[in-house]
Amino acid sequence: MKKDQLLSRLLTRRRALIAGAGAVGAAATAGVFTAVTGDPPTGSAPAAGPPARRAPHSSAYRLQPLTGYGPPRAAPRRTLVRREPMLRVSGRGRTMVLTFDDGPDPRYTPHILDTLAEYDVRAMFFVCGEMAVDNKKLLARMSDEGHVVGNHTWSHPLLTGLTRRQIRSEMERTSDVIANACGDRPEWFRAPYGAWNRAAFQLGADLGMEPLAWTVDTLDWTTPGTPSIVQRVEKGAAPGVVVLSHDAGGDRSQSVRALRRYLPQLLDSGYHVTVPRRHYA
Repeated sequence: MKKDQLLSRLLTRRRALIAGAGAVGAAATAGVFTAVTGDPPTGSAPAAGPPARRAPHSSAYRLQPLTGYGPPRAAPRRTLVRREPMLRVSGRGRTMVLTFDDGPDPRYTPHILDTLAEYDVRAMFFVCGEMAVDNKKLLARMSDEGHVVGNHTWSHPLLTGLTRRQIRSEMERTSDVIANACGDRPEWFRAPYGAWNRAAFQLGADLGMEPLAWTVDTLDWTTPGTPSIVQRVEKGAAPGVVVLSHDAGGDRSQSVRALRRYLPQLLDSGYHVTVPRRHYA
């Protein structure tokens, strides 16, 4: 083939390639416009015959991050937002729960812990942050000896008179102190004075806590006398009962003496005094 003929064919092929590339670019631009607006671009000629099928972009997936590899993550535990606090607990046989509020107080809490340890019994302590922050060793002892440390707010306010932000601060600060002393954040909370509202339930759930009230109130905060406290516990004893007592907030010497009397009697009567399990949604 002559040199001039070869050059002519190469030029003709190059023009064809350039023309083809321009047509593809115009078609791609028209396709994007239609996909976004639903209308063809202004001045474009209507397509003749059925639209040509666009070839899939086989390498597009390589530009996307790879996902789905490795073991699946476990779904985080979610606390049910309750409309009322739990008043009783479930358990086998004659199960009861003893709870102590407002502490820890170095004058009374150690004696209560000593009595519980003597009978190998676990209880729940709903602590106030302003008391706990200066008595972290007592919190650590509670946790080390198998007791449940719950959240009773920071300063024991009436929650129904606070804003959501204030309630969260009361709960969150106390949870931080408990986590710092015990290594884990609390899973239970109790509203001061038993005054609950929707915000308290929601915020407690947001912080991963279940609300627990009580079934039997010993009224020990009124200092009615040791025999009166013992009588209330023994009279109210029943499967699933939650007993409310206090280890701080005033003179709790009657509460200390009462525990020494009614605890062995409950055990001799066949009651299993223990702590509840969490209920996850």
